[in-house]
Parts: sequence; C-alpha cells; structure tokens
Amino acid sequence: MPRPVRYAVFGHPVAHSLSPDIHAAFARQAGRTVDYTAIDATPEGFTDALAFFADTGGAGANVTLPLKEAAYALAATCSERAQRAGAVNTLVRSGDGWHGENTDGEGLVRDLTGRHGLDLRGRRTLLIGAGGAARGVAPALLDAGIDSLTVVNRTPARTDALADALGEPGRVHPRYLHQLGESGEFDLIVNATSAGLAGAVPDLPRSLVGMRTVAVDLSYGEAAVPFLAWARAQGVRQTVDGLGMLVEQAAESFALWHGVRPETDAVFATLQARAAVLVTAD
Repeated sequence: MPRPVRYAVFGHPVAHSLSPDIHAAFARQAGRTVDYTAIDATPEGFTDALAFFADTGGAGANVTLPLKEAAYALAATCSERAQRAGAVNTLVRSGDGWHGENTDGEGLVRDLTGRHGLDLRGRRTLLIGAGGAARGVAPALLDAGIDSLTVVNRTPARTDALADALGEPGRVHPRYLHQLGESGEFDLIVNATSAGLAGAVPDLPRSLVGMRTVAVDLSYGEAAVPFLAWARAQGVRQTVDGLGMLVEQAAESFALWHGVRPETDAVFATLQARAAVLVTAD
C-alpha cells in the first residue's frame, strides 16, 4: 500500500499557525484532498523531524520561525531567490532530498501592491531584523524598485551579514540601533522581528516616521499588535499586518506542490473576518 502524501508547516512555536486552514481552503478550490498539518520542531530537533516527515510520505513543507535558515542549510538544491535570501520557507521533495524555495518576498510584494495598492517604487525603506523572515523579503523589496534598504538588527554581525549577502552596497545600508536617530524619515518600515510574540517593540526613535510612512509587520494576529500600535501612535499613514503576505506566500507554495495557483482574495477575506470577530469577542 503506498504511503499517503503529506504536507506540513514546521516552526517553533507553530500551534497558532493558520497555514493548515489556508491550504485546506486552497485544496477545496482545486477539488483535491490534501493532508497538511502543523509540526512543532525546535532548531535542535528540526533535522530529525524533517527526515521523519520525508520517511512518512512528506512531499512538501512550509517553514516558519525560527527554522528558515536551517531549512536553507538542509536543502540539497535551492532556487535563485532562496540563494539570494539565504533562507527557505518552502521545501519540495526532489528525489532523495529537498529543493528549497522562498516565497515570502513575492507574497509580501503581491499583498502590498495588489491588495493594498502601494507603489513600492522609490520608497526609502527600513527593514528591522536580519533573520530568516528579513532575508526572505529583502531581495523582493529591492526587485520591486524601492529606492534604498536600511537594515537594522540588535546583533550587528547579522546586520552586516545580510547587507553583504544582498550584494547591492549602493542601495543597501547596514545600521545599528543607536544610529537610527540620525537616519531621518522612511517611506516604508518593515518589522521582520519576532519581538511581538513576547509583546515587545524594538526600541525605535519617533524621527523615523513621516507623513507618508507605511508600517508593515510580517507577523499577524496578536504578534503584530505591539509594533503596529507603536506605529499608529507615531502617526504613520497606514499599517499592514502579515496576514495577506501569509496567504500570498502560501499560494505560491501550493502552486509549487500542485501545479495550480489558487485564488487568494476569498481566503484572505475569510481569515480577516475571523480575526475581527476574535478581536470583538475580546
């Protein structure tokens, strides 16, 4: 009897993930039955968990915090955009190994430009964070035509490493937290840290925000609340959480695995309405 084909999202923690719901909705659109689950794996246990997943029919996986750079290291082959990012959020089984992709950046740009109508061209952009999430979106933001990308992270070595990896010294500028007060206003501020999971906000000066500033948090739900609340208090023009990006990157992953890209607006609307009900209930 053949093993069932399985798909999953790996992360730590991951119980809160909406990815199983999203992929179930995509599968209904496509008229397919898809076995997609959430698997909690610590960084130390990820290699073994992924190997067991492959041995039990794993054909594709999404990877979320804090495992995206580890997934890149475990992939036998990687796409060009995953190589640029140095991080993988989507794995496709290929022979006896994994092929690594990164759909985060495309998902973010699709959400910002398509759903929210933002023209990213010429925007002076601040990226907060230098881990797997930041690495996933940075190349796509540059490709979308932003004017410049300033990268800041609490660990200077990681800031410098990401800036070097992007390979555009004329447009990408590493900065340290204590230097941000001298940086002036930004048109786009993207929070790619996980600080919101602990209810925290990066220590950022008010001078970063101008009348045109759009603030984006790559997290969604409660994890996005602290940073976006800070941004609203500073008077940003618009705030965007990561729910739309999550849906769009998932659609890219689904297309890689199943050969068809699902329609995303209805799925996004359903999840957004559910989130609004939960906030009202609170």
